[in-house]
Amino acid sequence: MVWTGTWVAERLGVELIGDEELPALLGLALRRNPKRAHLLVSSVLGKHVPQRPSVVYGSGLDLGRRVRALLGDEEAARSVVLGYAETATALGHAVADGLGLAPYLHSTRRPVAGVARAGGFEESHSHATSHLLLPEDPKLLAGDGPLVLVDDEFSTGNTVLNTVRVLHERYPRDRYVVVALVDMRSASDLGRLDAFAAEIGARVDLISGAAGTVRLPEGVLEKGQALVAEHETAYEPADATRGPGAAPVRVELGWPAGIPDGGRHGFTPEHRATLEAALPAMADRLAEALSDLPATKEPSTTEPATQGPATQGPATGAPATQGPADPAPAPPTGPRVLVLGFEELMYAPLRLGTALEDAGHDVRYSTTTRSPVLAVDDPGYAIRTRLVFPAHDDPADGPGDRYAYNVAGAGFDAAVVVIDSTADTPALHAPDGLLAQLAAHIPRVVLAVVPSYAPSTPYTPQDSDSEAPERSSMLPEPLRGPAFSSYAPEEVGWLLQDLSDVELEAPTEEREEAIQSGGAHYAESLPVEYQPSARYQELFHSALESSAARIARAVGTVTETVLAERPGRAPVLVSLARAGTPVGVLMRRWAAARHGLDLPHYAVSIVRGRGIDANALRWLAAHHDPADVVFVDGWTGKGAITRELADAIKAFEAAEGVTGFDPEIAVLADPGSCVRTYGTREDFLIPSACLNSTVSGLISRTVLRADLVGPDDFHGAKFYRELAGADVSNDFLDAVAARFDEVTGTVDTEVKELLSTDRTPTWEGWAAVERISEEYGIHDVNLVKPGVGETTRVLLRRVPWKILAKRGADADLAHVRLLAEQRGVPVEEVDELPYSCVGLIHPRFTRGATGADGKAVVSQ
Repeated sequence: MVWTGTWVAERLGVELIGDEELPALLGLALRRNPKRAHLLVSSVLGKHVPQRPSVVYGSGLDLGRRVRALLGDEEAARSVVLGYAETATALGHAVADGLGLAPYLHSTRRPVAGVARAGGFEESHSHATSHLLLPEDPKLLAGDGPLVLVDDEFSTGNTVLNTVRVLHERYPRDRYVVVALVDMRSASDLGRLDAFAAEIGARVDLISGAAGTVRLPEGVLEKGQALVAEHETAYEPADATRGPGAAPVRVELGWPAGIPDGGRHGFTPEHRATLEAALPAMADRLAEALSDLPATKEPSTTEPATQGPATQGPATGAPATQGPADPAPAPPTGPRVLVLGFEELMYAPLRLGTALEDAGHDVRYSTTTRSPVLAVDDPGYAIRTRLVFPAHDDPADGPGDRYAYNVAGAGFDAAVVVIDSTADTPALHAPDGLLAQLAAHIPRVVLAVVPSYAPSTPYTPQDSDSEAPERSSMLPEPLRGPAFSSYAPEEVGWLLQDLSDVELEAPTEEREEAIQSGGAHYAESLPVEYQPSARYQELFHSALESSAARIARAVGTVTETVLAERPGRAPVLVSLARAGTPVGVLMRRWAAARHGLDLPHYAVSIVRGRGIDANALRWLAAHHDPADVVFVDGWTGKGAITRELADAIKAFEAAEGVTGFDPEIAVLADPGSCVRTYGTREDFLIPSACLNSTVSGLISRTVLRADLVGPDDFHGAKFYRELAGADVSNDFLDAVAARFDEVTGTVDTEVKELLSTDRTPTWEGWAAVERISEEYGIHDVNLVKPGVGETTRVLLRRVPWKILAKRGADADLAHVRLLAEQRGVPVEEVDELPYSCVGLIHPRFTRGATGADGKAVVSQ
């Protein structure tokens, strides 16, 4: 039989390496996803590939029994099983059934009115990433017994480890068990589990059905995306319906009262016993609706392979794995029936399928899904056909397409569609809905509706006997060096996602034209990293040597001011990436050197016109008191980011109900008089403004683009590891910190003076920018970049028109003049400028308009 990964493997060079049974368990397909193009398609999960219900259920039961054997009955009775939406909701439930003694909960992507969130987390590689935890009993996760986490595939381990890390902070326990159908970790990821266990001081075991890895050649993401684009309209026979079929038949199941439809709010062993007793009668009602159908003797040639670990025996007993000497089971009789579940609702239809199979029917089981996957009608490809239909459960993330794979053309005589009552909507019954799509390909469609479970005593935040907050965060932990940035791990945690493998750079002129034409936002791409010449590097080191003490004094002044304004409290420093990050690190170093404080320090993204990263704020609110957060930046120009932050905090508080964040920014230099907390209001050269990533931990400017950053993702950034040879990030920090002792006395004097003076912002910088914008015919304050730092950014990242230099400010402008010379940009001396210099971006930019006259010049 042809392996269902052959088509992808031959075209992309992808290799499946590991246990002998892996090709029978996994096929390959392609999907349009900017993070991972290939999809491992399980033949025993019951999601994309219709499979015998006994095989799907037996796979989970077997894993659950292995967990019980590992833990022993006493520990198994104290455990909780947690499954992951959407693909592992039934698998996790089957593991809990195999364990036999433990309650079960699965994450969900469907908010439920009246049920507070006991948590949430992200799955970075998934098509849809946002998970919620909504237990009816908020204490379900609060015990200290083993936590068993179940997913279909253990690849990098990020999702599971992030979940464990945050739950362990709130509810520490001694033991965790990770369960997966397949362990597909790469060699580089194999040691992470042991290291993580040592880090949190707990035992973490892993149980899987099979193990291996996927070997991906270089450039596979781009090649896969190109292959999807080439074939996504070539093999779609199932997308075109064959005309209306028969109307669906509705069957009243007689679902037992009070039994949850799944594990969204928790499912106990008592619930399990009641459901087991009711299954045969419900199967009889379904069988009656199928009784007059003739059997199809041969399945269609488009039916994908459904081989897997063969299991037999009653659904509630131990499945006996068939070996070569085992007698073959009697073939089922009657019509070929598909039991089709619905997204997260996988367990109820699976158990109905096992009950039908136990009664002797020829049954396959699969479910609909949110995940868009390319369909290719080839025996060597895991997804042969697809049906596309609109979402029909009023999803929280809005309308969109949903899919059913390998259903059309598979020779089914009947489809039993099992949904919950929330999803029994007009959209389900519409002419383009799921039922109509199925009826066009399958002679009989039966609809069975399970009542959506509503917790009888929904938790509210006022419940005094519970510690569960109304909203918690299980977003990924901060990225840290050396894996992300050249800073030491304790210096800063980056609340960002790593986009290092994504091509984001664009030529400066192309970016400028797109930005000014309204075709793109500046945060949707990155400028090509400026590589300084030997002469420019000499200027940087000379400037650092001459200004280190001055910077140290400003660092000390702003840090002492922050501490004085919060007596008795340890502030949490939150830098605005990336210019604020070196300043935040230096402030942290000052607090440690002068006061012995170990201040938390994070870096977050803020984007002009888009606001601050709300998910980063959620993470901070879950881990710290918002009142302790101090936002840090390098300098102010005209104060645009200051205003952006204030507006963003106000909007966040209104949307989330989280209060306490202070929108004030603490900066090293405030020449625009835009903030109250600063080290100086002089506009002088801060050497960290002279360079880009090579003085900022090798991190790019932050990125916010819809196809890369979802509504529940951190903003992104790149780590330029390849520039390590030119990195001076720690040289800059060390040079400034070495001058702390000599400026201590001066700092104490300046802080006393500052605290006794009126520091109310005058916004004179903003007024100057408005005046310059009009005087020079620009009429757009966003194209006027005041101050040494902003002028340097214009010369490094944008298309400058001209530079205004304050007469007599030459000491701080040597690097600006050199950059202007290299780019052919004129420098105009002016009087009465509140800044040392101002950079002007060409107001009517077309590609090549880099000089003052709008004509092209050649960079040197």
